[in-house]
Amino acid sequence: MVRTYEVVSGGVFAVVAVAHAWRAAAGWAIQVDGWSIPIWASWVAALVAALLSVWALRRSRARRR
Repeated sequence: MVRTYEVVSGGVFAVVAVAHAWRAAAGWAIQVDGWSIPIWASWVAALVAALLSVWALRRSRARRR
């Protein structure tokens, strides 16, 4: 059960990382309640999400052994 959770969360974090990187590379502007979110914030979010994805997927592989 825990391995399934780790695989699913790793996949979700990977999708989030790709979405943030895509937004940053395309230069899409985002505004939330009048606040403009800078492009660099998406690069940071993409990096953090990618690291969380790798971590979750590595843990799920370690459980398989």
